[in-house]
Amino acid sequence: MDVLERIKEQVESNPIVIYMKGTPQIPQCGFSSRTAEALKSLNLEFAYVNVLTDPEIFQNLPRYADWPTFPQVYIDGELIGGCDITLEMKDSGDLEKMAQEAVAKKAS
Repeated sequence: MDVLERIKEQVESNPIVIYMKGTPQIPQCGFSSRTAEALKSLNLEFAYVNVLTDPEIFQNLPRYADWPTFPQVYIDGELIGGCDITLEMKDSGDLEKMAQEAVAKKAS
């Protein structure tokens, strides 16, 4: 499976996925840390991909959705954005609403 197909499968099979530097437990950059904390605050399960341990994804993810930086958050198969957008959505309540809908949709 080529790397863009792997990314597509990850994005489509998980209601919420973050591509980040490190893991939610041990983030390797401040932006990834703040974004993962925002997702953890929702008390919903989410998938993550540590781009530092997968060079193919690290090199090709920016091409997948034409977004050049990490982290990248996908909800219900769509790119939400990076750290700033995720934090703004958390503050407005939109992140929780969108995430809950994606989890419920996947469960049904």
